[in-house]
Amino acid sequence: MRLALHPKVYSDVDAILKHYESVAGLGMADEFHAELRRLMSMAAERPQSFSIRERDVRRVNLTRFPYHFLFRIIGEKVRILVVRHHRRHPSWGLDRR
Repeated sequence: MRLALHPKVYSDVDAILKHYESVAGLGMADEFHAELRRLMSMAAERPQSFSIRERDVRRVNLTRFPYHFLFRIIGEKVRILVVRHHRRHPSWGLDRR
């Protein structure tokens, strides 16, 4: 399936990368970004393998970092809605289409 990102996902990721750069250096930020890209690719390849959390929204947890992303399957595309910290309010970002 094709991968599509909500426009605000770019700012979500940018803020996380800046955080990791400031507290742990560029190496940690690069590791976060690599894991995120790998899991996004997996979601595009096998979207049905991830569990539904609410209505038609699926969740993918990062392994090494306390973040996850939510996505929907829309036709032939996987639409990433939000990348957020595990401690964010559960409804944060769900209003994105």
